[in-house]
Amino acid sequence: MIELKKIIVVIKLILFGVVLFDNNIFCQPSGGPYGPILKKYNLPNIKGKIYYVSPDGLLDAKGTSILEPTSIVKAIKNAVTGDAIILRGGIYRVGDLKINQGVILQPYKDERPIFKGTFIADKWENLGNGLWVTKWSKLFPAKPANWWQKKREGKKTPLHRFNNDMVFIDGKMLLSIDWEGDVSENTYYIDYENELIYIGINPENHLIEITAFDNAIIRTNKYCNNKEPDNIGLKIYGITFTQYAYRAIEIEGFEPESKVDESKCGKDVVGTVLENCEISYCSRVGGYFRGDSLIIRNCLVKETSTEGIYIIASNDVLLEKNVFTKNNNENITGYYPAAVKIFNQCSRVTCNDNLVIDLPNSNGIWYDVGNKDCVFSNNWVENVGKINNDRTLDKLWPSDNGFFFEISQGIVCFGNVFVNCDHGLMVLNSKEAKIYNNTFINSMACIGRDGRKPEGDLFGWHSSTGPDVNNRNKHIFINNLLYGDNNYDSPFLFVWQSPVICKEITTPQIDDMDFNLFIKSKEKSKNPLLIWSSSKANNCKEEFETIIDFQKQHNNYLKNSYYLNDYKYNVLYGNYFFHNFIFSDLSEFIMKGSVLPVEIKMKLNKIEVNYIGAYSPLK
Repeated sequence: MIELKKIIVVIKLILFGVVLFDNNIFCQPSGGPYGPILKKYNLPNIKGKIYYVSPDGLLDAKGTSILEPTSIVKAIKNAVTGDAIILRGGIYRVGDLKINQGVILQPYKDERPIFKGTFIADKWENLGNGLWVTKWSKLFPAKPANWWQKKREGKKTPLHRFNNDMVFIDGKMLLSIDWEGDVSENTYYIDYENELIYIGINPENHLIEITAFDNAIIRTNKYCNNKEPDNIGLKIYGITFTQYAYRAIEIEGFEPESKVDESKCGKDVVGTVLENCEISYCSRVGGYFRGDSLIIRNCLVKETSTEGIYIIASNDVLLEKNVFTKNNNENITGYYPAAVKIFNQCSRVTCNDNLVIDLPNSNGIWYDVGNKDCVFSNNWVENVGKINNDRTLDKLWPSDNGFFFEISQGIVCFGNVFVNCDHGLMVLNSKEAKIYNNTFINSMACIGRDGRKPEGDLFGWHSSTGPDVNNRNKHIFINNLLYGDNNYDSPFLFVWQSPVICKEITTPQIDDMDFNLFIKSKEKSKNPLLIWSSSKANNCKEEFETIIDFQKQHNNYLKNSYYLNDYKYNVLYGNYFFHNFIFSDLSEFIMKGSVLPVEIKMKLNKIEVNYIGAYSPLK
C-alpha cells in the first residue's frame, strides 16, 4: 500500500464537444450526439410501394403521389412488408392503429410528423366558481395491478392516480385530484359517472388537449387488415409520439410466465428499428417491445407515468445513444419503475452509450429477472433517485438504482459514469456480473443476495428464471474509481447478504476485487467506506473505515487498490456533454489498472485498457 503523503493526485477536467474518440477504443461515454438527430430523409430504396400521407390526407386518395397524400389510417391498412409510408410534417391526432407487416415509416425530407393521442377540447362551461367543465366520452379509467399494496402505499399514491386519462394546457400536463373542490390551475378532476372533466383555469386563449386514444401503433402478431402476420419488424424513423393514454408503441410477441428456453422467445417479430424518435407523456409506459434483433438508437423517452420502455423476452437487442429521462412523473409508489425495464428472459441485450438522467422517482436501466449474457457499457447515468437517503444499512432494497441487474446471469458492466445516484449500481440475486472501469461520483456500488425463492414470492415464477440461491456469486469488481465529495455520506461499496441465509451460504459473492481507487473528500463520515457480508459477523455484516482495515480481515482482496481520505484537491465534474474524470500521469499508480481479460476485450471490442475508472489518464 502506498502512503497517502507520497501520492500526488491531480484530477483534471477536459472539455469535449461531440464525439472525439472511437467508442471501440475508449471505455467511456462518447459525448454524443444523444437523442433524436434532425436530418433530411431520402426516399427509401425499396421494391415495394411508397405511400404518402399527411395530417389532412384524404381516405379516398391513393397516396401514391406527394401531391395527393392519403391518411395514415388508410396507408397502415394497405401497406405490406417491403412498403414504406412517407409522412408529411404536422400533427396527426390518431391512434389505435394496428399493423402486422414489416413496413418503413419515416418523414418526408426534414419535416417533423407528430402523433398525438389527444383531441382538442374547445367546448367549456364556466361554472362561475373558478371551475370550467366539459363533457368528454373518451375516458380511460384504470386500477393498479393486483400486486400493488394499497394498505402500504394508498396514502402516498391515491387510487385516482392510476387512471390513464391526461389533460394538457398549452402542452403542460396537469395532475389529477379526487374531487372538484381542490381543482387549481395545475390540476383537474374527472367525474367518470357523468363523463365530465373539470379544470381550474379559463380555457380562453389556451390549447386544452385531453387523451382520446389508448395507443398510437400496435404491431400485432395476429390477423388484421385482411392480412396474416409475418415476423418482420417495423422500421420507424424521425417520428414523435406523445400524449397517449397508455403507451405509444407496442410490439406484440410471446411473453413467458415460467422459465423457458431462449429459442421460444423473440421470434414473433424480428428486426424492429426505432431511430431518431421521441416518446413522451404516456400515462403508463412509452413502449412495450418484444422481438429479436431490436434496435433503439438516438431516441428520446421522457415524461412517462411509470416506465419509459419495456424490452420483454427478446434476444440480441441494442439500445444506443438514447436519452431516458423523467419517467414516473406522477411519483406512483409501490410500483417499481425504471427508465428502461429489460424484463423476463432476454439474452444479449446491450445498452451502450446512453444518457440516463434526472430520474428522482425511478430506477435507470433495470435488467429484471431471467436475463443473461448482456452488456452495459459507456453510459452516463446521473441523478437517479436521491443521494444521501436515510439508510439503515440493514438492506439494499427498495432503492433507486442507476444500473440494476436482478435475478439474472452474466453481464459486463464497463466504462460507465454514475453521478449523484441513490445507488449507482445494484447487482441483486444474480451471478457473474463483471464490473470493470466504471467511475462512481457520489454513487454507491451495491452487490447483494437473499433467500428469495419462487415459493411464497409476490411475483411467483420470477425468481425461478435466475440463479438458485446458492449460485448468486462469481462477481468481479476491478479498475473502478469511486469518489465522494463533502456532501456524500454513504458507503462507497456495500456487499450485502440477508442474515437469514448467512450461515447457510458462506461462499463469497465476489471472486475478484482489486485495482480500485476510493477517494473521499471528508476526513470523517457517519457511514463506513466499505460494508462486507460475512458469515462470521453479527447480522452478516462487517464495516470498514479503510482499505487497510478491510485487508486485515480479507487479504485476498484489494491488494493493488488505494484509498485517499480527506482529499483536498478540487474535483470538478459536470454535464455529460463536456466533463470527464481524468487522472494525470503524475499519478503513475492510477494509470496501471488490471489488464482486461481476453473474453472481456472480445465482448467489448476494445484494445488494451489497463487504467482505473472510465477515462484514460492524460499522457
